[in-house]
Amino acid sequence: MKTPDYLWQARHPLALLLSPLSLLFLLISRLRRAAYQLHLKKVYRAPAPVIVVGNISVGGTGKTPLVIWLCRHLTHIGYRPGVVLRGYGGTATRWPQQVLAGSDPDVVGDEAVVIASETACPVCVDPNRARAARELLEHHPCDVIISDDGLQHYALARDIEIAVIDGERRFGNGLLLPAGPLREPVSRLRTVDFVIMNQPCSPDYHCIALAPGHLTNLATGEVRRIEEMKGSRVHAVSGIGNPGRFYQLLIDAGMQVDENSYPDHHKFSAADIGFNDDLAVIMTAKDAVKCRPYATDKHWYLKLDVQPSADFISQFTATLELKTNYETE
Repeated sequence: MKTPDYLWQARHPLALLLSPLSLLFLLISRLRRAAYQLHLKKVYRAPAPVIVVGNISVGGTGKTPLVIWLCRHLTHIGYRPGVVLRGYGGTATRWPQQVLAGSDPDVVGDEAVVIASETACPVCVDPNRARAARELLEHHPCDVIISDDGLQHYALARDIEIAVIDGERRFGNGLLLPAGPLREPVSRLRTVDFVIMNQPCSPDYHCIALAPGHLTNLATGEVRRIEEMKGSRVHAVSGIGNPGRFYQLLIDAGMQVDENSYPDHHKFSAADIGFNDDLAVIMTAKDAVKCRPYATDKHWYLKLDVQPSADFISQFTATLELKTNYETE
């Protein structure tokens, strides 16, 4: 059973009762990481730089929008990026799976389809990301690989690590699973190349701004500016890790929001997005790829745009160039 989020935001008595299990979790995770560092477990080093985008906590932190931005940025400056990810929620019985914009999210996972749709970059999913990287390179001339949510997947060697932090929830109560939301201690951030935080951002980290883009109708493809919905009452539907940020974007745009939250990676049905009125129904792109079969002309998805700070862009680009030059010498 999933631990309620409110238990992880403070030193709740139940969280403290679970703290011995957190110590066990810490021991196991450190032993596992050490096994890869000491080459007791096999590590695959791809013949191309690998950028890992991940976090040290569970729940949504904005990794996938950053991966999409990285794909576009790298393509713009002349690289040929490809993406590997776990394919969380996918029901495929055979791995790895190549992902296209039209792939079934129930088979390969919703995030993979969103990335393929938004970037036109090669995407491959497999719970074993090292195997996904091999498959990607076998079929595509990628010269850089981005691993979405692979910070703790040490079987794939990495050249650059980027940790993403949610600016609102941050590290919760500071405890590891199951007493808290952390997969690894906060001290892990000292070992990554970049720590980037979405708003509200701390001056100690690089910052990333998340802004609403345009609205696209799931049934007709019509595009609207979000300002056109100002003053409207809408149903907001969300099956993401941190729905509060999505709802707040709609509220900040002047909408009256009827919130409808489902678990992260929820498998939607027609009933989940059907309401007995004529109000617009708005969701994220991640949910839209699963809801499209049930959509009518009242269903819309909000495109989210991210913009990293200028210092992150320049430092990241310079770091990648150094890694690329080193690999080719």
